[in-house]
Amino acid sequence: MASHPSSAPSASEPTPRIDSELSALKDAVAVALEYAKQLGTTAAEVAISKQQGLSVSTREKEVETVEFNKDGALGITIYRDGRKGNSSTSDLSPEAIREAVRAADGIAKYTSEDPFSGLADPALMAQDIRDLQLYHPQDIDAEELAQLAIRAEVASLSVDSRIRNSDGASANAHTAARVYGNSHGFLSGYCSSRYSLSCVVIGEESDGNMQRDYDYTVARKYNDLLSPEAVGLQAANKTLSRLDARKIATAKMPVLFAPEIATGLMGHLIGAISGSSIYRKSSFLMDALNTQIFPDWFSIEEQPHLMGALASANYDSEGVATQDRRIIDRGNLETYLLTSYSARKLGMTNTGHAGGIYNWTLSHTNQTFDDLIKTMNTGLIVTEVMGQGVNGVTGDYSRGAAGFYVENGEVMYPVEEITIAGNLKDMFKGIQGIGKDRDLRSSIRTGGILLSEMKIAGN
Repeated sequence: MASHPSSAPSASEPTPRIDSELSALKDAVAVALEYAKQLGTTAAEVAISKQQGLSVSTREKEVETVEFNKDGALGITIYRDGRKGNSSTSDLSPEAIREAVRAADGIAKYTSEDPFSGLADPALMAQDIRDLQLYHPQDIDAEELAQLAIRAEVASLSVDSRIRNSDGASANAHTAARVYGNSHGFLSGYCSSRYSLSCVVIGEESDGNMQRDYDYTVARKYNDLLSPEAVGLQAANKTLSRLDARKIATAKMPVLFAPEIATGLMGHLIGAISGSSIYRKSSFLMDALNTQIFPDWFSIEEQPHLMGALASANYDSEGVATQDRRIIDRGNLETYLLTSYSARKLGMTNTGHAGGIYNWTLSHTNQTFDDLIKTMNTGLIVTEVMGQGVNGVTGDYSRGAAGFYVENGEVMYPVEEITIAGNLKDMFKGIQGIGKDRDLRSSIRTGGILLSEMKIAGN
C-alpha cells in the first residue's frame, strides 16, 4: 500500500477541497510577476498548478494499492531583450518565489536571442472568463473507491466461466487548481475535477490461449460515471469476443476503426497541423492549408466552451482566449494549430492552441457503428493498434492491430497478429463514413471511422 508520507488522509477521510487554495495560488503568481517587474525584465509569465487525488487499485477483489497524491509547482518564464529564462519552485513562500524569479532572470541574461519568443499579443488575452462547470468536488474516501473497483471486478468475473481472472480494476478521484498570469496584466485561475473507473479482464480459451480487454468510464462529475457493473460487464464481453482469434490472409480491404481507436487516428492530424511541425518542416501536411484533405462532407468543429466537457477551457496556457472554430470545413483544412511562438515563426495569427486542442467534434454520416459494419460489407474492424509505426513527415502508417473480420456485413471471428498499413493522406481522403454514436471520453469526439481500403498483412 502506497500513500503520501505526510499529508495523506486516512482511508476513511475524504480528500480536502482544492478550491480553498486558489486564492493563495493567485497571490503567489502576483508576487512573482511584481518581483519580475522590479528587476526590470522585458516581460514575464507565471503558471502554477496543484493536483490532488486518490487512486485505488484492486486485483482479484482485494485492494492492491491506495495512493494519495498532492503536488504542484510554480513555473516562471522571464524575457529580457529577446532572451528567455525559466525556473520553478514547489516552495511558495515569498522568498522562494523571488529566488526562482532571480534564477530565471539570471538564465535569461545568458541565453541566445530569439526574435520569435515572448508573450502572446495582449489583444488576444481572454476577457470573458466563464464558469465552464469543470469543477465538481465530491466527498469520497479510499474505501468508497475500493468498493467501486471491486464491484467492477465482481461483475466482470460473473459473466462467463471463460473469464478466468481479473487483471485489476482502478478507481480514481482527482482535482486540480491552475493559475496563469503575465506582465500584460492577465491573471486568472480555475479548478477542475476528474473521476474515472476502469477494469481489465483475462479470458482463457479451451486450448489455454488467453486474451484480455478492458473498459473504462471518465467524467467531471462523480455521479456521471457509468456504474461499476456496466464497466465490468463491458470489459468481460469485449474479452470474450476476442477468444479464438486468428490471422487472416494478406489483402487489401476496407477498415473500420472502432470509436476509441478512431480518436487516435485523428490524433495524427493534430500533430501534422501543429505549428511546431509546420515551421520545422516535419509534417506530411506542410502545404495543405486551405486545400482539401478529407472528403467534401467531412468537418471538424472545435468547441472550447462546452459545459463540463473533458477538454473545455476559457484560455490556453498563454492566456489567449479560446474560441469556437472550424478546423476542417467540407474537407478543407482551415487552420493550423498555433502558439505565439509558432505563429511568429510562420508569420501567421496565434490560434490559442498552446497546451492542446479543445473538444473536437467530427461530423458523421448519420450511421451507427452497426450501420458502418453493413456498409463495409467485407473488411476488418480494428479495436486495438500497437506500435509506433507512424511517420509524421511522410504520413506513412503501419501498426500492429487486432479486431474482427467481417463478411457480408456480419462479424465472423476475431483477428490478431496482423499489420495494417497505408498513408495518412490517402486514409484521410478515403474516409467513407463516420458513426453518429460518438465516444465522448476524450478531447476528440467521434464515432467509428470507415476507410475505403488499407493493406492488411497477415498469413
